[in-house]
Amino acid sequence: MRPQSVIRFEQLYLGSLALGIINYFVSYDSMMAQLEADPAIAELGFASFGFVIGTAIFSYAISLILWYFIARKANNVLRWVLLILPVFGLISLPSSLGTLPLIPTVMTLILTAMQLVALFFLWRPDANEWFANKGSVEIDASTFE
Repeated sequence: MRPQSVIRFEQLYLGSLALGIINYFVSYDSMMAQLEADPAIAELGFASFGFVIGTAIFSYAISLILWYFIARKANNVLRWVLLILPVFGLISLPSSLGTLPLIPTVMTLILTAMQLVALFFLWRPDANEWFANKGSVEIDASTFE
């Protein structure tokens, strides 16, 4: 049985992915406008519908793979990888917030907070023990007496 902290991580992380998909569709037009405004990106074809959708699908697939192996398979290496990834997002957050409309900005801040709280749960003592035991739970024999 998974500890409560891992379950809370899973709820927040999957919730942030769902909200991220909504945010993606809400901010799609402004994102495309930004991409098309940069001549170098437009020339390379990175401002096309197919490229943008493909990138989003790839990103969400990676996120789901990380979720599965962390929350279901107790992969400690990927737990560390997931800890490092938001650091890069936090570094780029201030510059990206200034270019977004109000609703995507608010949603981005909510998503960031949800992801950071989800990560917090991955490092609580019960989660640490679960990862140290590679997802196995020690059964107290006195329970069956």
